[in-house]
Amino acid sequence: MPKLVYILNGPNLNLLGKRQPHIYGSETLADVERDCAALAAELGVETRFLQSNTEGQIIDWIHQARDDGAGIVINPAAYTHTSVGILDALNAFDGPVIEVHISNVHKREGFRHHSYVSLRADGVIAGCGTEGYRLALRRIVTLAGSEA
Repeated sequence: MPKLVYILNGPNLNLLGKRQPHIYGSETLADVERDCAALAAELGVETRFLQSNTEGQIIDWIHQARDDGAGIVINPAAYTHTSVGILDALNAFDGPVIEVHISNVHKREGFRHHSYVSLRADGVIAGCGTEGYRLALRRIVTLAGSEA
């Protein structure tokens, strides 16, 4: 059975392509999901692509990944800077975690420079646009393969 990679997206990412396209670009989350699914097929893995505006739902998905996930790609969006709960859930996950941000958070407001998720992440990709998801998926496959 192919390895399963969770791709988790936080609040407001459902508005990708419509919300501040000068920062986040014009691609939609459906476009990102399509591109990740195509790459996953090439890499021989499956993806579970999920988005929620609710912190508790994201935590529940991380818990689920403990049972069947080989790795997690996560764009926690605003929860990056606020959620100890997501950090704690990720700390309970044994596989690799890659944090993704579409924009370069380090060129933005000061509060965006701190990430709770980075304390657990095995890698962070920021400022590469939606291509960051595909870069993260490739990295997860590399890391998950080395842990097999």
